[in-house]
Amino acid sequence: MNWSSGLLGCAAGLVISLVTAPAGVSGAVFLLPVQVSFLGVPSPAVTPTNLLYNVVAGPGALIRHARGGRLGGPLTRLLLVGTVPGVILGALIRVFAVPGPAVFRAFIALLLLPLGLWLCWRTLRPAPPARAARPLSERATAALSLAVGTVGGIYGIGGGSLLGPVLAGRGLPVAQVAPAALASTFVTSVVGAGTYALLSLTTEGSIAPNWPLGIACGIGGLAGGYLGAHLQPRLPERFLRYLLGLLAAGIGTLYAVQSLT
Repeated sequence: MNWSSGLLGCAAGLVISLVTAPAGVSGAVFLLPVQVSFLGVPSPAVTPTNLLYNVVAGPGALIRHARGGRLGGPLTRLLLVGTVPGVILGALIRVFAVPGPAVFRAFIALLLLPLGLWLCWRTLRPAPPARAARPLSERATAALSLAVGTVGGIYGIGGGSLLGPVLAGRGLPVAQVAPAALASTFVTSVVGAGTYALLSLTTEGSIAPNWPLGIACGIGGLAGGYLGAHLQPRLPERFLRYLLGLLAAGIGTLYAVQSLT
């Protein structure tokens, strides 16, 4: 890694994390195309490098949430029950089955684009209390977390970008969802990056993370995440829901364009 790549990665991590952290999204899903298109990280090494970014960047937002008393609780533990085994399964699938990226892009686009638009619409025109969406059950939340952890292990994206819009769309406040989603992303990224590092010892190919680049991106994300989490309590719930919906729709649009081109 040269200095220009390191500075670009650090700047990208800072800006992305600053914008996404208030909504409970690590920003790794936006960093993935930056690594592939501008920094030249090969596949599948881009996946553990993205997970390494989450590991380095995650404590910034988590420390801020912990100081505000917003970290921990049953939702965090419930998400971890599913995402931790899911990320190990995803890493194994990525290394030995190597699913095509086109399928992933189409899947993310079909999931997040309508979900983001629906969340924005529901924020603009809230449903009457009798028709408001009910939060997911514990079993459904754990199953969703397992699926998200598996996807995160395969593609190295932050689970918050998937968990956040779904949980918020089902009626949970963003102030509760954001720290739980970020904590889940951090822990599963530690497990996922470690799994890839171990697999690289026994498997040929570009499997290990790009350590210098992942750390450089993570340093920027560390500062951006701390600042973003610091801003969150000062932002109204309505704005946070708009932000989460726009991020989900933006990610969906990005991957829809990539899957078509």
